[in-house]
Amino acid sequence: MEKLRILLLVAFSLETVSATSLGVVLTEGGLVRGENIRLGFRRHMDIFKGIPFAGIPGRFEIPKRHPGWNGILKATEYRKRCLQVNLKMTSTRGSEDCLYLNIWVPHGRSVSTNLPVMVWIYGGGFLVGGSMGANFLDNYLYSGQEIADRGDVIVVTLGYRLGTLGFLSTGDASLPGNYGLWDQHYAIAWVHRNIRSFGGDPDNITLFGESAGGASVNFQTLTPHSRGLFRRAISQSGVALCPWAVNRNPRRLAEEIALKVNCPTDDSMVACLKMTDPRVLTMAGSLDPSGSADNPIVGQLVLAATIDGDFLPDEPGKLFHNAADVDYIAGVNDMDGHVFTGLDVPSINNPQVDTPVEDVRRLLRSYTKEKGQAGLDNAFATYSSNWGTNPSQTTIKRTIVEIGTDYIFLVPIQTALYLHAANATTGRTYSYVLSEPNRMGGLARPYPSWMGADHADDLQYVFGKPFTTPRAYWSKHRNLSSYMIAYWTNFAKTGDPNKGDLKVPTTWPKFTSSGHRYLEINSKMDKSYVHQKMRVRYVHFWASTLPNLPDSSV
Repeated sequence: MEKLRILLLVAFSLETVSATSLGVVLTEGGLVRGENIRLGFRRHMDIFKGIPFAGIPGRFEIPKRHPGWNGILKATEYRKRCLQVNLKMTSTRGSEDCLYLNIWVPHGRSVSTNLPVMVWIYGGGFLVGGSMGANFLDNYLYSGQEIADRGDVIVVTLGYRLGTLGFLSTGDASLPGNYGLWDQHYAIAWVHRNIRSFGGDPDNITLFGESAGGASVNFQTLTPHSRGLFRRAISQSGVALCPWAVNRNPRRLAEEIALKVNCPTDDSMVACLKMTDPRVLTMAGSLDPSGSADNPIVGQLVLAATIDGDFLPDEPGKLFHNAADVDYIAGVNDMDGHVFTGLDVPSINNPQVDTPVEDVRRLLRSYTKEKGQAGLDNAFATYSSNWGTNPSQTTIKRTIVEIGTDYIFLVPIQTALYLHAANATTGRTYSYVLSEPNRMGGLARPYPSWMGADHADDLQYVFGKPFTTPRAYWSKHRNLSSYMIAYWTNFAKTGDPNKGDLKVPTTWPKFTSSGHRYLEINSKMDKSYVHQKMRVRYVHFWASTLPNLPDSSV
């Protein structure tokens, strides 16, 4: 027994002395050193925080290569977020010096080589967010540690410009916009050029992102500038076809911003905007967080991508041929729209307050206003068809969430999946819906007991938070997290979420132009969680019936 104890101590000490680490890494900008941490027996990880992938960006300019540095860059601290409004829209935070990325590299017995790479693009309505995510007791939401360790992949997270500084456009060459998308592109290109030095495979890069980050991932697959930079992509709760993802009247918004910051709206407008204090510009792009059924918050998300003839040479729906050889997963949370409709119609979260049927009509009128009364009548008939003569309050409240989910997220995502599958050559297509109930739903809780998966509920599971903070979760949540990490990282390795190093609970079939099969992701999932034609009646209404109605003359 004593001999065994001595042997174990010797083995442990040898592992400590010879901890696997990249040490100092040579990048195109210079040398970098991160932090090496021990995760377990013969398991280590190198973490690099705050590596610049571009120089400090010029105001309303696409990024440029970083000039480099002398000596060894100490990459152990997150850098500031890009300049943005705070969550209350009352002030700003962050910096214009924000084009940095973070890298997590797992190691086993030896230093890793040729690992698959997963590049994360955060969401936040193109207004807020950061490469590290929200922080609670030094536990950052977008820490790539759990994914990298459990999936044996390299994880990269990046920063990009937001709000006015990232997306303001005049709709012409004087201020073309899409600066935040260009930042993402430059970061992805930097990863492609440099990741081999970190033990990654530059020919096996997967983009993944959520909400505006999911739409950004889709934009990156559609732009002709991305050809050859990555092989796979995952869009969670957001695609380029979402109603908030593209601004088709950017000049009007630019003039509104200009007036707010005391700039003229004539030929000197752009020069004036470039000279305006960046914090003033950023605040001018804030939105009113109080919505209503007549003026839904989603309609205020106007700082977005533009059809600039360069990064996006055409309407997104006409660019899916550029993603023909990209493997693609896209999906939705079953109550993604709740985050918006709960603000537009607050009574849906209050069991003591009735939600009138008229609120359903008001919300539908807002979403279908271009089609006038015919649009509203068709929409209401579609959503009330299974109500019966006396719908319950639960039915009415859930219908409002379903309407928001369909219009803002689900239908555009299904359309993107159809287009990807129809244009694919070698690229495979997969569809999912997350249905795990929100943890704040139930009696004496903020949300109703019928609550499903709200917007952003997927993030905690993809990033392994039930393992990072186990006391905050039940075992079923750890099961769900392990399922999502398995599907996501298997896909990053092979292009097939079922094939890789990690076991999955059931086979996820491909989405095809004829089959339309999808996977329902849930902590209880098994083979019965494979379905077909997600909410097909409502997809048909928004994608076919409504667009074919004549526009309203009012």
